Amino acid sequence: MLQKPFQSPTFRSFLDNIGKGRLVAQLRRGELALILLSFACGTIAGLAVALISFSSRLLHAVVFGVEGSLSGSAIEGPLVVIGPVIGGMLMGAIALALARWRKKPMRDPIEANALYGGRLSLTDSLIVCVQNVISNGFGASVGLEAGYTQVASAIASKIGSIIKLRRGDMRILVGCGAAGAISAAFDAPLTAAFYAIELIIGTYTVMTLAPVVVSALAAKLVIDAIGAKGLTITLGEIGALTQSDYGPAILLGLVSAGLGILLMQGVSSVEMLARKSRIPAAVRPIIGGLLVGLLALLSPQVLSGGHGALHINMEASASLAALAGLLAMKAAASAISLGSGFRGGLFFASLLMGALVGKIFAILLGAIDPAALLPQQIYAVIGMSAFAAAVIGGPLAMTFLALEMTGDFQITLLVLAAVIATSLTVRVVFGYSFATWRFHLRGETIRSAHDVGWVRDLTVDRLMRADVRTASRDLSLDAFRSQFPLGSTQRVVMVDGDGRYCGLILVPDVYADPIDRPDADPSLDRFLIHTDDMLLASMNIKEATAIFERTQSEALAVVDTRTTRRPIGLLTESHTLRRYSEELDQHRREVSGEI
Repeated sequence: MLQKPFQSPTFRSFLDNIGKGRLVAQLRRGELALILLSFACGTIAGLAVALISFSSRLLHAVVFGVEGSLSGSAIEGPLVVIGPVIGGMLMGAIALALARWRKKPMRDPIEANALYGGRLSLTDSLIVCVQNVISNGFGASVGLEAGYTQVASAIASKIGSIIKLRRGDMRILVGCGAAGAISAAFDAPLTAAFYAIELIIGTYTVMTLAPVVVSALAAKLVIDAIGAKGLTITLGEIGALTQSDYGPAILLGLVSAGLGILLMQGVSSVEMLARKSRIPAAVRPIIGGLLVGLLALLSPQVLSGGHGALHINMEASASLAALAGLLAMKAAASAISLGSGFRGGLFFASLLMGALVGKIFAILLGAIDPAALLPQQIYAVIGMSAFAAAVIGGPLAMTFLALEMTGDFQITLLVLAAVIATSLTVRVVFGYSFATWRFHLRGETIRSAHDVGWVRDLTVDRLMRADVRTASRDLSLDAFRSQFPLGSTQRVVMVDGDGRYCGLILVPDVYADPIDRPDADPSLDRFLIHTDDMLLASMNIKEATAIFERTQSEALAVVDTRTTRRPIGLLTESHTLRRYSEELDQHRREVSGEI
């Protein structure tokens, strides 16, 4: 039986393609479409966080027999050591597999937005998430925040890639994924929104605010529907704060900055020590798990992210020695875990350590001036936010975290003063957050998620003219004039007998030279300029501009490598500056929302 034309598969496929094309075109333009995409990303992020959290809790129950938070439980015996060791074995096996089958480095959301226009590999992100769940589930002293944000941002990036979003919109959508993840993890949408703006997107504009807030709110709705609860801190009646309370808060911020820098350097020192040792990469997590397990024998509060330990130390009173001991052990456990090869974040660990720093500060301040002392819990909240701002970055995000956890605006003002002091100190003294410090150790120069990838993408080989005129250096003056009449070209790239670049010659200079001058050099050597100045095809536009400025040249030859020096093109300074200006203007318009 013959099918009617409108019922045929070919016709239906044609209609589907038309509808898909129109849908994609509609989603690629307009802020409303971006809002709808951000809502979808926030919803997916909330579901992803719930699934990852469930997986980690399931491992805690299976491995340690613990219901609830691992760091808040009173576990004892050999399981405390065996769990992290088994986790180290699994991480070592994954490291061996990745070294064989997936050798390329894995990007995180900050790096993806800074260098690659928001492009994240979903496969790599799922691998990172699995590593994070194993690390946290088997007791390594790391949080799940890295897995949350990695997966949520990668899903957002995948959606943006399918729709073929513009570079600026793609970066915003990746930030929306991270915002949804943090909102679901902490039940704190304001914190999540500013976390995405400060750390993942890198710049604040009116255009970026609405999508990230919508994503954060969508994730909160999902997590509320599931029934999960975030971290809340009850401070009780505090009374009116005075101006004299700001001084200790700022001092605590400075202390938190110094300790945060020490923690970041400690993690990198452990990593460097592990790399320099002869211990195979697959064995390092096993040794790291053993050391973390031994520390957990002294206090199980060092295990996992530290949610339960934070609740315990916020509500209970402890001696100075006990607080200082737990702080040292948690810092050591976190540094060992990350340095030995476990995967995870320091977000929640830094909150726990900051709370301990705040309580220690309160005890010491009380010994000096009891009359100026606020309740220990207030200094714990201040220390928590300040220490997290030192390690993670995002001063406004950490300030809003204190507000959403406590619901107290007065305390938030003290937190803001401390966080500003912390951020300023870390930026001036150290210059990096934990994520950007690790980029620095890998040789990257980025210090935030601010988009610098377009500079790297705009390389000399994309800007140069490939139809370059070349000639042998051994040509006689008459032969050169015969081959290149006046007006035929402006510049000629000269090569030696092996085809290696040896300089430029300006054709008008050759014709301006008197032919009958008795002392004239018959060779072309006296016309050669920029014999050692050249551009490489792999250089970006910023590097090329710097070389033009240094050499004061109007044009330079482009060679393949400094070793072979084979000329492959020519680039003028005027064209470089024009393209640089055009790209800067386009980037400015994207950031401001004009396009």
